[in-house]
Amino acid sequence: MRQNENSVIPSLATIVSLCKRRGFVFPSSEIYDGFAAVYDYGHYGVELVSAVKREWWKVMVQLRDDIVGLDSGIFMSPRIWEASGHVAGFSDPLAECKECNARVRVDHLLITIGIAADEKMSEGEINALFRENKDKVKCPTCGKSNFTEARQFNLLVKSNLGNFTGDINKDPVYLRGETCQGIYVNYKNVLASSRVKVPFGIAQIGKAFRNEITARQFIFRTREFEQMEMQYFVHPDQEMAEYEKLRQARWDYYRDLGFNVSNLRWYEHEKLAFYAKRAYDIEYRFPFGFNELEGVHARGDYDLSQHAKHSGVDLTYLDQQTHERYIPHIIESSVGVGRTFLALMCEAYCEEKIEGGTRVVLRFPPKMAPVKVAVFPLVRNRPEIVEIASNVHKSLRRQFMCEFDDNGNIGKRYRRQDEIGTPYCVTVDYTTIDDRTVTIRDRDSMRQERVSLDQLEACLKTKLAI
Repeated sequence: MRQNENSVIPSLATIVSLCKRRGFVFPSSEIYDGFAAVYDYGHYGVELVSAVKREWWKVMVQLRDDIVGLDSGIFMSPRIWEASGHVAGFSDPLAECKECNARVRVDHLLITIGIAADEKMSEGEINALFRENKDKVKCPTCGKSNFTEARQFNLLVKSNLGNFTGDINKDPVYLRGETCQGIYVNYKNVLASSRVKVPFGIAQIGKAFRNEITARQFIFRTREFEQMEMQYFVHPDQEMAEYEKLRQARWDYYRDLGFNVSNLRWYEHEKLAFYAKRAYDIEYRFPFGFNELEGVHARGDYDLSQHAKHSGVDLTYLDQQTHERYIPHIIESSVGVGRTFLALMCEAYCEEKIEGGTRVVLRFPPKMAPVKVAVFPLVRNRPEIVEIASNVHKSLRRQFMCEFDDNGNIGKRYRRQDEIGTPYCVTVDYTTIDDRTVTIRDRDSMRQERVSLDQLEACLKTKLAI
């Protein structure tokens, strides 16, 4: 991808407007006044999402001998979330910083200004105390004083699946809050049914749900989202060596996608969970500043140990060569499809001056472009031109995602395709009738070349590197 001359990231409003106008992303339930923090992907959006997932899967699974795939259920035993700590982990009154989205226990915030909430206080009493002093406390993450109201908050979304009492709080089932727990509880099944052995990984792409207090920043933070996660199981002595290899691989992934490295950076977490060995995020320079794109974490043996303890199932690994038995340690890569989507939109967006004005172009790498080739009849009042163009489109779409467009003058059609990032446009014109050649127009250079119809598909395959 090539950014505009100054590598300027567009405003979020610009991206949001383009996404709706061109059918990438729509607000969910819009005709019913919308539904907060949920979005629908439109006709071009689903193609970009598909490309994001396809490329991640290719790099993470297809090109690796030591990583296999999984698709676990969205609904799982509630005991899984008890073992993982999700049920108890968000059971205190919390407030969320409106500036950086950090969630902090209200009683901990009050302590910072010398007010100790009595442990016998009710939730309502603690909330009232916090409300009186909310302007005085500061966020421990960003230092600002801008909090939501306190509330008893749990990250997990409850469901009444299988519960016919009508009481959602009685024996609740949860929509999964993250996809990795499905990987942990299937670790033994994968070992028993495949040829993998430690070190090995399990990759999964799937929906997750979080009961966000204040979800904002478009598709960056939503209540329903899709994760791409890989959990890699290693010998305890090899955890940090494998971790550094994974970090490098994930950095290379974004570089190979064409991201400007000046828009990427590593962020090291200083405050780690008690079980974690190390945690880095790859951050991208979104329109609202650098923020997490992907997490790469060394998690120790906590996850498998917890599930072994709560399930009563032995999750140790026996090395058949050394006869050593141990609980594997885990390193993980976790990234949201929506965040990758947004980063790609920002990175590809470009405005450039041309004769007659300014054109907007999305300079996606060809493999990520929602539409690979657009086919135009120069005019639609010449049946022979339209017929050839229609046949070209029907032929090419067996190989590429193609679009047929005969609406408006040729310049406007080029601009539409530029705005959705189509790498190549094929135009059937009057000359085609005489010599069976068409023009191929390059999105980035806007140069055109004539190619014979019988060489068109091979030429496009070469250009698209397919």
